[in-house]
Amino acid sequence: MSSVQVLIVEDDERVADIQRLFTEKVTGFSVVGIAHSIGEAEEMLQILKPGLVLLDIYFPKSSGIDLLWKIRSEYRETDVILITAAKEVGILQEAIRGGVFDYIIKPIVFNRFQNTLQKYLEYRQKIAQIKTIDQRDVDVLLRPAKPGIADEEEMPKGIDAITLDKVIEVMNDLKGGGISAERLGELIGVSRTTARRYLEYLVSGGEVAADLSYGSVGRPERIYLKAE
Repeated sequence: MSSVQVLIVEDDERVADIQRLFTEKVTGFSVVGIAHSIGEAEEMLQILKPGLVLLDIYFPKSSGIDLLWKIRSEYRETDVILITAAKEVGILQEAIRGGVFDYIIKPIVFNRFQNTLQKYLEYRQKIAQIKTIDQRDVDVLLRPAKPGIADEEEMPKGIDAITLDKVIEVMNDLKGGGISAERLGELIGVSRTTARRYLEYLVSGGEVAADLSYGSVGRPERIYLKAE
């Protein structure tokens, strides 16, 4: 099977580039275009006819949901994965009704992203081999496509989804500046070592940046802040 051609639709150039880098790390996928507006996306869809669109929701003059329904209407062989900061239940419901394969909430964690793409590739490979289906086939095909489902198997050793969500929430709430592993541990109720492990995990995915703070006494302290 040839690689899945991917169109990234994201107005933030830095985030789009992260998605491109992440996608290119996963075997079986190739990025054929990056659109920074809904208008650009519509033009690229018509020309490129990608197999998969990685779609944001929020754009300055339009909504990714509108593009989702256009894809469903005019490009029925194109699948969609939403990657967005939108946390409204109504948007998730609309995404499910629009048939998205998955719904990933920013900031993007590479392991979660990779897991989704791998499940999507497995889905395409399985459905290409089936001529008629029974209930078991339906259950196997639909189970990985349920949006927002992440299990412990997706996480590397030493990282659990609940604690990671707490860390991401704190990082998202930072009002400028950064935070130390010790302070983060105090906020979420874990040790400094544990907090640092989660922060370094996010650094490895490009969602958090690290810097050194040179105090007046002692060694410099590692400070973490949201990546720009």
